[in-house]
Amino acid sequence: MNNASHRRPVPLEKAYRLMNHGPTVLVSAAHDGRRNIMAAAWAMPLDFAPPKVAVVLDKSTWTRVLLEGAGSFALQVPTRAQLDLTEALGNSSGREIAERDGSDKFAAYGLSTFAGEATGAPLLEGCAAWLECRLLPEAHIQERYDLFLGEVIAAQADARVFSSGRWHFEGHDELRTLHHVAGGHFIVDGDAVDAQPLPLMHQKPHA
Repeated sequence: MNNASHRRPVPLEKAYRLMNHGPTVLVSAAHDGRRNIMAAAWAMPLDFAPPKVAVVLDKSTWTRVLLEGAGSFALQVPTRAQLDLTEALGNSSGREIAERDGSDKFAAYGLSTFAGEATGAPLLEGCAAWLECRLLPEAHIQERYDLFLGEVIAAQADARVFSSGRWHFEGHDELRTLHHVAGGHFIVDGDAVDAQPLPLMHQKPHA
C-alpha cells in the first residue's frame, strides 16, 4: 500500500501521540551500505520536548548493530494491512538473509521504502506513522537492559488516520494499528472514546 499522497509532517511536540497508545513498531536502520528492519513490541514515548522514545532491541538483532553504527534509526507504526508482514519481520533474521544470498529483508519481502527527512534509515511504505530518531547513547542500559533511547527529530503520519494530534481510524479498518500479545496473536485498535469530567461525590464545604 503506497500512501505517499496521504503522508503529512507531524509537529514534534505532537510526535509522542504517534506511540502513546502502545502500538507494535517496526525499527529500521542503515549503516555502511547495509540496512535492516525488525518488529518490536516493547517501545514507548518518553518525553514531550524534545520528544524521546525508548525501544528494546535484543543483542542478537542485526538492526541493533546497524543502529549503533549509524547513530540513528526510525520507528514506523504498521497497520492491520501489514499484520502478516509485521509478524514475518519479527521472526526473520536480516543477518541470515544477508549471509545466505547477500540480500536483505526489504528485497526478500519485496518492500517499498522512501527516504526520510532527517536520517538515513529506510522508511517503509504503507505504515500509519514514521518517527526518525537520533540515538541517545547510553552504553550502560543498552548493554545491561537492551534498552535504546532516541530523540525524535522528524515525524510523519498518514493523515487519513492521524491529524490535529489525534488518531481517528473510522472508515479505515486496514489502517488500524497493531498491538502484539504473544505467539503471532495481535490486537487491533478499536474505536476512539473521550473521557468526560467526573464530579467528586463528597466535597468539603468552603471555609
